[in-house]
Amino acid sequence: MRCLVTGGTGFVGSNLTIFLQAQGHEVIITGNESEQTIPGFHGKCLYPGILGIDWDAIGKVDVLFHQAAINGTRVKDRDEIMRANLEASKELFKYVINNGCRKIVYASSTAVYGNNPAPYKESDPRDLQTPYAESKALLDDYAMDLSSSTPGVTIIGLRYCNVFGPRENHKGTRATMIYQFAQQMQKGNPRLFKFGEQRRDYIYIKDVVKANMLASEAGESCVVNCGSGCATSFNEIVEILNSVLNLNRKPEYIDNPFEDSYQSHTECDMRLAKEKIGFTPFYDLKNGIADYFNSGFLI
Repeated sequence: MRCLVTGGTGFVGSNLTIFLQAQGHEVIITGNESEQTIPGFHGKCLYPGILGIDWDAIGKVDVLFHQAAINGTRVKDRDEIMRANLEASKELFKYVINNGCRKIVYASSTAVYGNNPAPYKESDPRDLQTPYAESKALLDDYAMDLSSSTPGVTIIGLRYCNVFGPRENHKGTRATMIYQFAQQMQKGNPRLFKFGEQRRDYIYIKDVVKANMLASEAGESCVVNCGSGCATSFNEIVEILNSVLNLNRKPEYIDNPFEDSYQSHTECDMRLAKEKIGFTPFYDLKNGIADYFNSGFLI
């Protein structure tokens, strides 16, 4: 299988690329040298990423795994986000379809649910709090319209929740609180927003790769959630990290400067993902963190 992974030097994209190459597939990626290098990668990497893509270097691909995006939820430049996340994606989808691709899997986001009450269902109304969330909602609409008007093409959008795991370390402040707490706990007590009861649905990166692979084999276009289906508080995460890292750190609570726009509870209803693409998460949070630690990337 010949695959194109956009954002291949990013977090999800790099893990997906490593998996695909290990399975013997031919992989082309777009990426950014400032993110990371992929060990043992012997495919073609197109720089500087999707916005400057060399179309002639791509040709026909069997599957497009579209992971590239401006994914900062606090980026306020709407025009730039729409250019990168929506308009560039439209161009990409049209190009690969016109060149024979019939399977597209792309990264959507549970950011489209905003402050809706959890657990989130795909049929819930959207609450678009940020330009990033708006760009993902508009891409969902475009992708489903495109699939309806293009017979034989299957497009799957995966609404990622909070993905954690190896190779997220380059993201800095955009890395998950699991990674950030682990870094803090190497030096002292972790700092949590008052009073650590904010709850997040965290999904391990290996499950996200699994979801992408199942989506690439689906026979029906759809947009589905991609989470664990279980929410865990920040206080509980510190407890798990203490156990895995063999530490005894205590949370220190600070004011939340993002209180007005902060999602205090994210959680996915995963029933539609199971129905449509056959995806059920394998890792619970404790096992995922343990695997993350064993990878050497957590500390």
